[in-house]
Amino acid sequence: MGDISDIKIMAEPQMDPNVCRFVIDRSVYNGMLTCTTKEMSEGSPLLEDLFGIDGIREIMIADNVITIAKKSETEWQDLGKDIGLKIRNNLNSGGKLIDEDNLNKEQPSNPDLKARVQEILDQEVNPGLESHGGSAEIIDAKGSTVFVTMAGGCQGCASASQTLKYGIEKILRERIPEITEVVDVTNHSAGANPYM
Repeated sequence: MGDISDIKIMAEPQMDPNVCRFVIDRSVYNGMLTCTTKEMSEGSPLLEDLFGIDGIREIMIADNVITIAKKSETEWQDLGKDIGLKIRNNLNSGGKLIDEDNLNKEQPSNPDLKARVQEILDQEVNPGLESHGGSAEIIDAKGSTVFVTMAGGCQGCASASQTLKYGIEKILRERIPEITEVVDVTNHSAGANPYM
């Protein structure tokens, strides 16, 4: 156990005012998960602590990025302090953060939706992104939520969130109305050659 102030966390508010990404300077979970209820969080100390914060609606973790959706009017500036403290305390504890069995049992992957999304990305989205040296790929689909990653010129690009919200998400939701959310799980801070 070290000093929790050594754990660096950067908050990245998204276009949707109810969603914020928290990028941590170390891996939190080797893989990707979504937790949509307090019940699903049981047995996972990190998720339990985050759901213990009033107004948290959904938590998505992909490696070192925790994306949180809220249902309250509380500003991210205020929520972020509590979220950061809970993340740091859990990482510093050295204990188990996630109970994979409970989470995996609750949310199967949707291979059919994943295949349909990748086809749309390949045919309609990537040809436009390639002109900027970028691309998008689906990582997973769970329920009605789709997880994508952006690469090349899109990784670290200042316009990546707009590209996702007004380009990729718009096209996907028009073509596949059952999709309710498109989540960017890209580690943009690792982008080596961003377009902008």
